[in-house]
Amino acid sequence: MSQYVDEVGSEGAGGAGVIEPARARQLWHLLEPLHAVLYYAPEAFEEAAALGFDTRERWPSYFPFRAAPLGPVGSRAVASAFYSFAPATVAEHIEPAWRVASPADVLAARWRAVDRTYRALFGDRLDGPDLAEAAALARRAAEAANTAGRPLAAANAALAWPEEPHLQLWHAATILREHRGDGHVAALLVAGLDPVEALVSFAAIGAAPVERFAGRGWSEQEWSSARDRLAARGLVDEKGTATDAGRELRDRVERHTDQLATAPWQSLGEAGVERLSGLLGDYWVGVLASGLLPSENTLGIGKV
Repeated sequence: MSQYVDEVGSEGAGGAGVIEPARARQLWHLLEPLHAVLYYAPEAFEEAAALGFDTRERWPSYFPFRAAPLGPVGSRAVASAFYSFAPATVAEHIEPAWRVASPADVLAARWRAVDRTYRALFGDRLDGPDLAEAAALARRAAEAANTAGRPLAAANAALAWPEEPHLQLWHAATILREHRGDGHVAALLVAGLDPVEALVSFAAIGAAPVERFAGRGWSEQEWSSARDRLAARGLVDEKGTATDAGRELRDRVERHTDQLATAPWQSLGEAGVERLSGLLGDYWVGVLASGLLPSENTLGIGKV
C-alpha cells in the first residue's frame, strides 16, 4: 500500500479500518450514474432549452451545467479543469454560454433539472428513510473531502447544500466525482500524459472504442500526432494498441487515481461505506434501467 493511503488511513473513524483504493473505485461506479444522469435526462434538456441553450445535442448544455460552479470563467480555465476536451471544443460551447445565461441562472436550472429527473426516476422512493440515510452518508464523505488543488471539487463544495435529501445525494455525488476527477488529472500529469494522449492511451487499452471519444473534439491529426508521441515512448504499437508498457502505465494511473480518491471515504469507516453501498444499489439500478445513459462510456467504467 502506498504511503499516501497509509497517511489518509489515520483520518478514518475511530479505528474502523482503512478504506482500500479498490473500494473507492467501487463507490465511484455506484455514484457516477447518479451524477451523470443530469447530462442526458430530458428534464435537464428542457431546463437548458428554457434558458436559451441549443439542445439538439448534449454538449451546449453539458459545458455550462458542469462548469457553472466555477463562475463566469473563460474557455481556457474550463479546458484546464476538464482536461481531456480539445480547447477548441470547449471554446465553442463556453465562450457563448455566459451570454445565454449567467452561471447563477444555470446553477438554478441545474437544481431544477436534478429534482425533476430524480422524481421521474424514483417517484415515492425519494421520500423514504433509505434515501435520506444514503444522502446523509454521502454528504458526510463529501464534506470530508480535501479540495486543495482540485478546482472542480472545490467549486462544487463551495455551493450551499440544498435541503431536500435527494438533492443532497446528487450534490454529494457531484463533489465526490469531481474530487476523483481532479485527482485523475493529477495522476495523468504525473504519468506525463497530456489531454489528448490521455484519451489515446485509454482507447489503446480497450477502455472504449476510438469512436466514442469523438465528442472530445480532437482532430484526426491531433489524435494521430498523440499516438505517434506515445509510440515513440513505447506505449502503443503501430496500430495504436497498448504495449505492455502502455498497459502498465495506464494501470498505474488508475491505481494512483484510486489512491487519491480514498480520503473522503475514511470519514465513514468500513461499516459506513458498506451501508452506503447497500443503500445506493436500487437507485443505481434505477438510473441504469432508465436507458438514459449510453451503453458505452469514455470513463472506463466496467473496463478498468
